[in-house]
Amino acid sequence: MTAPIANELFAVTAPGLESIALGELKRLGVRGKAETGGVSYRGDAETIYSTNLWLRTASRVVIRAARFHASTFHELERRAKLVPWADFLSADSSVRLRVTCRKSRLYHSDAVAERILGAITRVAPGVSVVEGQSLEADGEHDAPERGTTETAAQLFVVRIVGDECEISADTSGELLHRRGYRQEVGKAPLRETLAAAMLLASGWRPAEALVDPLCGSGTIPIEAALLARGIAPGIQRKFAFMTWAAFDETAWNRVYESALGSAREGGELEIVGADRDIGAVEAAARNAERAGVGKNVRLLAQPLTVTLDAHASGDRPGWVLTNPPYGV
Repeated sequence: MTAPIANELFAVTAPGLESIALGELKRLGVRGKAETGGVSYRGDAETIYSTNLWLRTASRVVIRAARFHASTFHELERRAKLVPWADFLSADSSVRLRVTCRKSRLYHSDAVAERILGAITRVAPGVSVVEGQSLEADGEHDAPERGTTETAAQLFVVRIVGDECEISADTSGELLHRRGYRQEVGKAPLRETLAAAMLLASGWRPAEALVDPLCGSGTIPIEAALLARGIAPGIQRKFAFMTWAAFDETAWNRVYESALGSAREGGELEIVGADRDIGAVEAAARNAERAGVGKNVRLLAQPLTVTLDAHASGDRPGWVLTNPPYGV
């Protein structure tokens, strides 16, 4: 068994969500630093596992595998051979690269990718390369709504800026907003990470009523119920680190069982979602059931004005939190 990984980690977020993710890490007992595009922090294998499992607003978590100077391809090849690639791969792995070169003598991303793949195949001769989407120009930062399908291939992010090369390994696999419950979406779906960020930034507390009168497929009410009940957002999904040679299954089981034990019943919650589209409300109900919060969310098929009127005279403090239709 390879020794547990202890290294620099980076939680990638959509622009503007860095401080919210920083607060999440603090509540997990992890000290971090907000940077453009995410939060940097340090940790061991259990930190990797727990932050993937618990972060509600991060898009993915990457680990810094190496950082070195490289102004020539010979230097890049020599240094890349020293990266512990095998820690992040299994016997039948496939890989994909995301390469960015800026202000560097090594400006040709395809040539950089060729050298990096050569270093990987030296330690993992049977590895296959995912073609067609291996090179992307945005570095490790994911666009808020890319719309592409993730693959099971291990992602390595290579960034060369000013002849300084940084290589990161993705620990998450599919983007973290893909919790697993939202198998049906409406016309303008809101990412789960953005819905969670709205809830955390608003100041809403589970003791207060919450109404989303334009709920669509139910993302905001469902994320509110998950948050209120203390359910880890990643509890139903798999992660890239589970396929690594360095994966510590005992540590993962410890983190996972702890997360299961932290969930609360939430019978006292008043979380309401409504939409005039009956089909969307039915889809929201099924999504809520898949998320395990079907009993904690009330979903209604009715117009905006009816929903707000029905809850305006209640004697319980409440919030209206919604993602209105674009341009309306």
